[in-house]
Amino acid sequence: MDLGLKGKHILVSGGAKGIGAGIVQILSEEGAIPIIIGRNEEDNLKMLESIGNKGFAITADLIHPEACADAVQQAVKLTESIDGLVNNAGVNDGIGLEKGNYIDFMASLHRNLVHYYLLAQHALPYLKKSKGAIVNITSKTAETGQGNTSAYAAANGGRNALTREWAVELLPYQIRVNAVVVAESWTPLYEKWLNTLPEPEKMLKKINQRIPLENRMTTCEEIGQMVAFLLSEKSSHTTGQLIHVDGGYVHLDRAID
Repeated sequence: MDLGLKGKHILVSGGAKGIGAGIVQILSEEGAIPIIIGRNEEDNLKMLESIGNKGFAITADLIHPEACADAVQQAVKLTESIDGLVNNAGVNDGIGLEKGNYIDFMASLHRNLVHYYLLAQHALPYLKKSKGAIVNITSKTAETGQGNTSAYAAANGGRNALTREWAVELLPYQIRVNAVVVAESWTPLYEKWLNTLPEPEKMLKKINQRIPLENRMTTCEEIGQMVAFLLSEKSSHTTGQLIHVDGGYVHLDRAID
């Protein structure tokens, strides 16, 4: 299916690795022009090369508010327009309640939530012109809890709330806002976490068995396919939705054989 994204300029934060890379890959296949925003220049350029350099890369550490504004302005200088925004950058950083602290908690919110707001705010004048769309990547932790990750869970609760809040606020501009909720998806960060456990292969098998559809993790490309659809006019009457791309992990009874 041609999603009609050819030539569209799409900002993707954290677009160099993991889920962000899957999104960039699918957007490129659809003929869109991804603008990768990430803090590691080498990773950004490597991802850009993997899609035939048919896009742009901007190096920015989005934990700093001024970097968010600068990244959008750099994008506009490169492309003169913004047709979509994918807020994706973040990390499950394990800032819990019992052993956490105020400074780390607030830093995690900047790492995982505040730049969602700032990138959307700075991109908004250009999205209004293009009647573009916003897709926020969020995590199941906001709905299920996980333990020892208060800040990340709070950030994802905020991402979900902002998705619906923006969907309402931006109705007059015909800017659609949706979220893709991720559960178990295989990424470099997931693999790194798994390898900290005593028996990673055993744990991976256990996790896969809990995923109802096909007993496997969601691929980054599968998430990218949903994101591309939500950015496109093929989803022209869809806004304010939290769409789970998770093989039924959150909502289906895991006792199903």
